Amino acid sequence: MANKVESWGTRVGLILAMAGNAVGLGNFLRFPVQAVQNGGGAFMIPYLVSFLLMGIPLLFIEWSTGRYGGKFGNHSTPFILDTMARGRAWKYVGVFGIFTNIAVVSYYCYIESWTMSYVFHSLKGTFVGLSQGEVAAFFNNYVDIAHSTTGIPFEAVVFYVIVLLLNTYVLSKGIKGVEKVAKIGMPLLILFGVILAVKGLTLGTSGASAMFPNANAWDGLNFLWTPQFDSLTNPKVWLAAAGQIFFTLSVGMGTIHCYAAYVRSKDDIALNAVSAGFMNEFVEVVLGSLIVIPIAAGYLGLDWVKENAGFGMAFQTMPYLFQQWGTVLAAVAGVLWFGLLFFAGITSSLAMGTPWVSFMKDEFNWSNAKGAWSFGLITLLVGLPTVFFYQQGVFDEYDYWGGTVSLVIFALFETILFSWIFGINKGWKEINYGADIKVPLIYKFIIKYITPLMLLFVFVGATFTPLGNDWTGNITSLFTGNGWSLDNASIIKQLTHAGLNEQLAAATDPQIIDKLNEKMFFSNLARIILLSLFIFIGLMVYVAYLKRKKEGRVTL
Repeated sequence: MANKVESWGTRVGLILAMAGNAVGLGNFLRFPVQAVQNGGGAFMIPYLVSFLLMGIPLLFIEWSTGRYGGKFGNHSTPFILDTMARGRAWKYVGVFGIFTNIAVVSYYCYIESWTMSYVFHSLKGTFVGLSQGEVAAFFNNYVDIAHSTTGIPFEAVVFYVIVLLLNTYVLSKGIKGVEKVAKIGMPLLILFGVILAVKGLTLGTSGASAMFPNANAWDGLNFLWTPQFDSLTNPKVWLAAAGQIFFTLSVGMGTIHCYAAYVRSKDDIALNAVSAGFMNEFVEVVLGSLIVIPIAAGYLGLDWVKENAGFGMAFQTMPYLFQQWGTVLAAVAGVLWFGLLFFAGITSSLAMGTPWVSFMKDEFNWSNAKGAWSFGLITLLVGLPTVFFYQQGVFDEYDYWGGTVSLVIFALFETILFSWIFGINKGWKEINYGADIKVPLIYKFIIKYITPLMLLFVFVGATFTPLGNDWTGNITSLFTGNGWSLDNASIIKQLTHAGLNEQLAAATDPQIIDKLNEKMFFSNLARIILLSLFIFIGLMVYVAYLKRKKEGRVTL
C-alpha cells in the first residue's frame, strides 16, 4: 500500500482550494449567459432545485469517495473506484477522472491566458478610444495566430505557455503549493468581484446614451431575479440548469475525489462539502449575476443583452464598457475583471492537474515535480491545437466531448457505483463519519434515487435533444406516431457531424465548401487526439494494475 505522505495544512486552505476548484471561469462567463438564454428568472428555480437535488448529493458522493480511497493510499479515480467494487472494469471507468481533467485543462488554460493578456492590455491602454466593434475585432485578431497584430508576435501562444508554466510550477510544489495559491487567489477573486458588483448595482440609468436611451442596469437584475414558475414544466430549462450545475461545481471530473483523498481519514467531509458548495454558489449566483448582465444592460439595454448574450461578452464587450468610466478607472476595472477571471481560472486549472500528478506518484513513485512537469508536457501537446486551430473548431470539440459529455457519463457511473454497488448504507456511513454536521436523512433517499434519475435525464436529454429543443412538440409527435426529430446539438447528431454535413450539402460557393471541409478535418483531428489521450491513460492504468498485481496490491 502506498504511503499517504501529504495532507492539507489547514481546514480553511482545504475549503478554499475546493471552492477554487469549483469557482472557475464558468461562474462569470457561462452562468450569466445560460441564465439569459433560458429566460432569466425562469432559469433560477430549476437551477437552485438542481443544486439541492444533484449538486449537493454529488459533492457528498465525491468527497466521501475520495476520502475512502485515500485511506488505501489512492489519490486518483482509477484506483479510488477500484477500492469500492469488485471487478476490473471500475478502474477503467476511473480513467474519465484523469482524462477529463487533461482534456479540459488543455483549452481551459488557453482561456486563462486570455485573462492574463487582457490584464496586460488594460494596463497598457490598448482599448482606449476603441469602438465596441473594434474591441470585438481585437479578440478575433488575438486568436488568429497567423495574422495577429496585437503587438506581441504569436501573443496567444506566448501567454498560453506562460500560464501553463505557472500552473506546472505550482503543481510541482504539491498540495501545499495549491493551498497557498487558493489562500491568495480566492480572497482576491471575491474582493475584485464585490467591487465590480457594487458598480453594477449602482450604475442605474447613468449609462444610457442617445443610441440606447432606455438602458438601465436594474432591468438586467430584474430579468435575472423575477421568478417565472412556468419554467418548472420546461424540460429545456431543466436540462440547461442541471448542465450548469456540472460546470459550476466541477463534479464528474475527478478533481474533488483527488483533493478529498488527501483529507485525514477521521476528518469531516460533510460540512466541508457543503461549505465549498455554498461558497461557489455565492460567487456564481450573487457576484456572477451582478457584473456582466447589469453593466451591459446599463449601457446597451436589456434587449441588446438578450440578443447578444454569449461567452465572448467578457472579452469582446466588457473592455469597451469599462472605457465609459474614463481612462484610469477603465484600466482599474480591466485589472479587476480580468484579474478576477485569472484567479478563478488558475484555482480550477491547478485542481485539474492534481489527479495526473497524484496518479503518477501513487503508481510509479514519481515526485511532485516529475509528475507536474509531465502533466505540463502532455497538456502542452494536447492543448496547442486549440491555440493554433481555435478558429477551425478544435477548441469547441474539446469543450463538447471533454468538458461536457465526459462529465455526465462519469457522474452517472460514479453515482450508480456509490449508491447501488458500494451500497447506500456503507456510503451514508462514510458521508457521516467524522461529520461536523448532521446530514438530513432525506439525502440518503435523494442520493440513491433522485440524483441518479436526474443524471439519467441529463444524459438522455443531451443524447436525444429534440429538434429546436421543442420537447413538448416532439413528445406529442412521438405519441402520435410521427417519430422523434433529433436536433443537431444532440450527442447522436454531433457524432455524425450532421450540422456540418447539412451545410456542405447546401453550399455552392467553393470557398465556403473549402472552409467547411477544413472544419470537418480539424473536428476529426480533435476527436482523434482526445481518443488517443483516453487510450493512453487507459494503458497507463493497465500498466499500474500489472505493477500492483506483481507487488500483491490488487484489490480482490
